[in-house]
Amino acid sequence: MEARDQSVRGKEAVAEVALRRRDSGLWGNSMCDVVTARKQFAPTIVSPNTQLGNMQAWDRSVDVALRAERNWALPVGQRREIVPGASHFAAHAIANPSWSNAYQVATIGDHTFYRVQRLKPRT
Repeated sequence: MEARDQSVRGKEAVAEVALRRRDSGLWGNSMCDVVTARKQFAPTIVSPNTQLGNMQAWDRSVDVALRAERNWALPVGQRREIVPGASHFAAHAIANPSWSNAYQVATIGDHTFYRVQRLKPRT
């Protein structure tokens, strides 16, 4: 849902932020925890009654997420990073978060990716 109307690269970048957050442990210990952390990703912002109307888009997003997880499972030096160090992102057409003055890593489609804080994998 988060990047449903974005390019594959945009979807990959959103997945990378979520994976980086999972590794840090600051938003939870699993991807489910991360994407359902209060007011962080679409599952906690949109109505729980939202219906998926485009199963092809859903399937493409699941494919991107699974490929992102496989990539992220590689050793750090072998991963393909799209938004290195990005811990946050925003679609400025619908949000203007207080941290949007942080270091901008990249803009892909409608999303700008930021390094708001340096996230380190938990030990």
